[in-house]
Amino acid sequence: MDVKQSNKIFNGVHQVCSHASESTNCEMTFSIYLPENPDSSNLKTLIWLSGLTCTEENFRIKSGVQRIASELNMIIVSPDTSPRGEAVPDDEHYALGQGAGFYLDATASPWNKHFKMYSYITKDLLGVITNNFDIDTEKIGIFGHSMGGHGALSIAIKNPKLFKTVSAFSPICSPIKVGWGKNAFAAYLGDEISAWADYDSTELILNKGWSSDILVDQGLDDEFLDEYLKPELLSEACRQKGVNLELRQHDGYDHSYFFIASFIEDHLKWHDQRL
Repeated sequence: MDVKQSNKIFNGVHQVCSHASESTNCEMTFSIYLPENPDSSNLKTLIWLSGLTCTEENFRIKSGVQRIASELNMIIVSPDTSPRGEAVPDDEHYALGQGAGFYLDATASPWNKHFKMYSYITKDLLGVITNNFDIDTEKIGIFGHSMGGHGALSIAIKNPKLFKTVSAFSPICSPIKVGWGKNAFAAYLGDEISAWADYDSTELILNKGWSSDILVDQGLDDEFLDEYLKPELLSEACRQKGVNLELRQHDGYDHSYFFIASFIEDHLKWHDQRL
């Protein structure tokens, strides 16, 4: 692992790191916020998954997460959203290819050589941070935005022993039912629709449930709400399975990082109380 950048902020340090990934077969980048003199006896870690077109940088520079992470003595890790490089396949559409990994393991060519973001998050990323930083593996939560909200929910539901808490901003709640997800899943996973459900948060709730709480924040002026996000589907699945979903809907807020920055403190405190 190489540290590419390091900046002091709120008495902690935010670093940008790169490392070789076996899952994605390329070099990957992530950022990590380390509070000042972290005490490993009560240290908690949150993994943030960003949305379409983002890199590790968006959350680091736009969310304002560092102040509250410093106060709560939390480590914050933000990986890239896909594999990258000249050898990595791409597509001209923003919702497919580099910047649009959808946090799944591709099985269809040409994507299956590199696009293994599910394995990257659950194996490679967790491995590199636990090997290089003082991470308590019993106190890790996950959260994200949009495509990353989908990723956080689906990954947590399938890995409750790895991720004890999960929350999301404006998640794609049922990608198999909306354009973004249908196009990406068809490319990455092929035409066998039964395989798609394994990466759909709503279907996973119905099939596996979730024993803890879920927090979702959604802006009601979000331009993607009705066509792509569909929180009502997740809400109904949670109702059917008895999962405690707190779905907060906010007038006037859109899909941007202005929305995330407005409620990021709530999410960190919510995770802190449960980890």
